[in-house]
Amino acid sequence: MYSFFIWIDADSCPLPVRNWVIDIAKAKALNVNFVANREIPHPKNDAHFKMFVCEKTEGAADDFIFSNVGGNDIVVTRDIPFAARLVEKGIFVMNDRGKVFTKDNIAERLSERNFNLNLAMIGLSGNSARHYGPKELKKFADCFERKTSQLIVNDTFMQKKSAEKK
Repeated sequence: MYSFFIWIDADSCPLPVRNWVIDIAKAKALNVNFVANREIPHPKNDAHFKMFVCEKTEGAADDFIFSNVGGNDIVVTRDIPFAARLVEKGIFVMNDRGKVFTKDNIAERLSERNFNLNLAMIGLSGNSARHYGPKELKKFADCFERKTSQLIVNDTFMQKKSAEKK
């Protein structure tokens, strides 16, 4: 069992992403925590998958993840203000399109989000209703694979080093 967890902000996570993460997690024995304000379909009777249902209040799922996420974990979320909180905490955060949120880009992402919200408030559509298809899933999958592979190698190395000390 690896020392890191995958946290999925599942309320807005597209079904193709959830299904892909489930398939990869089963193949690699990754620990996945789904967090939402309602039950989301997920593998049951499998110790690698957990579903946390939070209150139906604004930000409850985000707050739960924020309180429980660890330093080597991965968080998948579309919520840019939440991503900013996680980045500040030093957590690896990516969205369902394979974009990684970092200290170098989070301010720009927040600015774009706020601009699009302002456009929507005055009746102009921003670019919020974009299509999610195979191209977007591939970008996510590539980014997710790179990061999980890196964490698996690090975990394996640390376990081997720990075993040698004994």
